[in-house]
Amino acid sequence: MGNSPKFYGKVPVGTKGQIVIPVEARKAMNINPGDSVIIISGPPHHNKVISVMPEDEFNKFLKFFEKHVTNLKKAVSQ
Repeated sequence: MGNSPKFYGKVPVGTKGQIVIPVEARKAMNINPGDSVIIISGPPHHNKVISVMPEDEFNKFLKFFEKHVTNLKKAVSQ
């Protein structure tokens, strides 16, 4: 199964829009009290899907993306 998506359960949305991330998911993603998470909606054809990721993982993704965008811009401008 490895990197396959996992189902961590069903959680209710409270009256203030809050959800509780199941303990198994928090452990798997190393999310601890006080950490920030990033919430992202899915692509247009999946606009009812959200992703939750730890802020530090999102920042790693942004750095990777920025590096590759810079390289692509250089290649296109030559």
